[in-house]
Amino acid sequence: MYRTLLRPLLFSFDPEAIHHFTFKVVRLANAIGLGTIFRSLYKVDHPALKRELFGLQFPNPVGLAAGFDKDAKLFKELSNLGFGFVEIGTVTPKPQSGNEKPRLFRLKEDAAIINRMGFNNGGVEDAVERLKTNAPVGNKHRVLIGGNIGKNKVTPNEDAVKDYIICFDAMFDYVDYFVVNVSSPNTPNLRALQEKKPLTDLLRTLQDKNNLKEKRKPILLKIAPDLTDEQLLDIIDIVSITNIDGVIATNTTILREGLQSANKDELGGLSGRPLAKRATEVIRFLAEKSHKAFPIIGVGGIHTPEDALEKLAAGADLVQLYTGFIYEGPQLIKDINKAIIKRT
Repeated sequence: MYRTLLRPLLFSFDPEAIHHFTFKVVRLANAIGLGTIFRSLYKVDHPALKRELFGLQFPNPVGLAAGFDKDAKLFKELSNLGFGFVEIGTVTPKPQSGNEKPRLFRLKEDAAIINRMGFNNGGVEDAVERLKTNAPVGNKHRVLIGGNIGKNKVTPNEDAVKDYIICFDAMFDYVDYFVVNVSSPNTPNLRALQEKKPLTDLLRTLQDKNNLKEKRKPILLKIAPDLTDEQLLDIIDIVSITNIDGVIATNTTILREGLQSANKDELGGLSGRPLAKRATEVIRFLAEKSHKAFPIIGVGGIHTPEDALEKLAAGADLVQLYTGFIYEGPQLIKDINKAIIKRT
C-alpha cells in the first residue's frame, strides 16, 4: 500500500516540504490514538530480536538513522512503526538554518537521495526539552535514543571539541548513547576531523568527561564510506586507543559512480541503494581487521530484508534505516525483523 499508493503521492511534492508535512500527519495520527494500530501492524516482538550491546538492551536490531528526526520531534511516534531504537540529530550547540534550499533531492531511478542540509537544527537545548518527555508513563514505553552530535558551521575545527562537549553535557541525562559525527560532507572542513590526531584528541576528551560520570554513556563514531583502507585501519587504532564503544558505518558518500538520475550531480551526500555495496565493504573490513573488537552499527543502502541480513553477516550488530525507510515505508522494518527471526 505504501509503495503503490502513498509513495507516488508523497514523491510528487518537494522532498523537504513533504518531510515536514508528513511529520505533522504522523503526529496527528498518533495523537488521535492510531499509535496502537501502528504498533499492531509493524511491531515485532520476539526473543530472537533482542540485543544487548554496550550495556543497553535493544528490543530489536533495526533502528532509525540520524538525519530523519533531527530535532527529536517525532521519536515516540516513529518508534510505534517498529524501530528498536531511534537516533536523533545531528544536533549542534546553537541553532542553525543549514544550507540554502533546495538541498534535498530524490534520485528515483537510483532509489537514492542526495542531501546537503548542513546540520539544520534548533540547537541542543531545544532538542533536550523534547527528550525530557521520553519517560514511561502508565503503560507507555520509553524509546531507546541515540544522540548524534556535531559542531556548528561557524566553529573552526581547532575549537570543534568545545561544541561536542556542549552537546555531550547538555544531552547526557536524556540519551542512551552518543554518536560523534565528523563524517558529514555538508559542513565545510568537518571531514578533516576524521584524521587520526584531531579525531583521537576529540574522542579522548569526550571519554575523559564520560569516565567522570557516575554511570558513563556509550560513545560511538560515525564514519564516512569514502575512507581508504589505511584510514579505516586508523579508525580501528583510534577505537582501541580511546576505548570508545563502537562505530557506525557508514554516513553518506560524495561519490557518484553508476548513477542514472538526471540530478545525480547535485552537491551533497548520497544515500540509498547505490551506497549498499560500499557500506557493507566497510563493515566487513572493520570487523575482519579488528577481529570484531568492537560493535558496529551498519547503515547504508538497506532497502530489503536481504540487504540488512547481508550487513549483519558482514559483521554489523545492529542496522539503521534512512533512505530505505523513505522508499519502502514501515513495512520494511517489520520484514527485516521477521527475516532475522526466520534466520535464527
